[in-house]
Amino acid sequence: MNTITIKKAVRPFDQAIQVPGDKSISHRAVMLASLAKGRSRISGFLPGEDNLSTIEAFRAMGITIDGPGADGVVTVNGLGLDGLKEPSGDIDCGNSGTTVRLLSGILAGQDFAVTLKGDSSLSSRPMKRVTKPLEEMGARFTFLGEEGKLPYTISGGKLKGIDYKSPVASAQIKSSVLLAGLFAEGETTVTEPLKSRDHTERMLILFGVDVSVDGVSVGVRGGAELQATEVEVPGDISSAAFFMVAAALKKDSLLTIKDVGINPTRIGIIDILKKMGADVTFNDQRGASEPVADIVIKGGALKGVDISGEELLPAIDEFPIICVAAALAEGKTTISGAAELRVKESDRIKVMAHNLTSIGVKVFEREDGIIIEGSPEGLKGGEVATHGDHRIAMSFAVAGLFSDEGVTIKGAECVDVSFPGFFTLLDSVRDS
Repeated sequence: MNTITIKKAVRPFDQAIQVPGDKSISHRAVMLASLAKGRSRISGFLPGEDNLSTIEAFRAMGITIDGPGADGVVTVNGLGLDGLKEPSGDIDCGNSGTTVRLLSGILAGQDFAVTLKGDSSLSSRPMKRVTKPLEEMGARFTFLGEEGKLPYTISGGKLKGIDYKSPVASAQIKSSVLLAGLFAEGETTVTEPLKSRDHTERMLILFGVDVSVDGVSVGVRGGAELQATEVEVPGDISSAAFFMVAAALKKDSLLTIKDVGINPTRIGIIDILKKMGADVTFNDQRGASEPVADIVIKGGALKGVDISGEELLPAIDEFPIICVAAALAEGKTTISGAAELRVKESDRIKVMAHNLTSIGVKVFEREDGIIIEGSPEGLKGGEVATHGDHRIAMSFAVAGLFSDEGVTIKGAECVDVSFPGFFTLLDSVRDS
């Protein structure tokens, strides 16, 4: 287990940086390229452990995938919707919830059985939310341990389209059902209570699939033929968020983060930072399938605010770093409607409350959120555990930049799940 201590930053941050490719888009690019006919080229691919789990899963099913190389390029030789082969053994999804949930939708439509497994963290996360609609479509799931948890065996086959009303807004549930819908007879529609991130819909269109979108409802028809294409993966806004918060909190900073995806369903972190008083702007907006811009942040002071579940949804992955921003803001921040965070890589509400308390922050944990008393003069510091959660680790690294005693992070190696090289980049920004 790696332990890293992040010390207080002295100077303002004044630099232009780039963050790795978007994790969510990298997953989907490999999956859809594998189901397309022909050779697809993916640039800007994130070589994190989660995304490599997706690559290995499709290699195990007979797809030839080259890369990722040092240039971030992956090439996929897709074999079409009916081209996947039965793997010789179980498929290990590692720590990746996106891999197991979206892959379950694809495997639901295959004429063979596959067992999916994961690490201890992934094996503790709820899977019934995905398996239930897939069973309604005709797939069969056999849980090999605890009911509703990994590992499980998927027996796919002939599927029928359904009109599924999801009880929660979740891009993973929506994407899993839509991907199964590619193999189903008739139309498959997913309706959510609120609109979740729409990377799957956008990428399906990029690969030539006719997608119907009506408010919070999205539909596809079975039997569409996906065509190989070029995919440019933008920088991950969830990775940029750590540096955005650091710059927003550090007086006189001027930080530019280049080539970041600004998909409207993902920029909740920017809306929340602006609500807290941050100076954040977009330069050189561009892009077709996925909008991209350079994000410019000027340092200043933040204030505590109330954040609802609807506001948090497009920033759901950024909850840990939003908590750090709140800990250094003037006044109280209340986050509500966030119960979904208890079933992420860790119970993020519980872990954030405990770790913030450990470094001297006044926190009150609620069932669906958290109340944080901000301290703009800085944090005391101390030691925190990541619980294997990459976003917890990176968030407390940012907290360390504003701590009197530094923040020691136990289990820091988990950042490689989504952001290899994070600590090197953080050092370069602090020392710029």
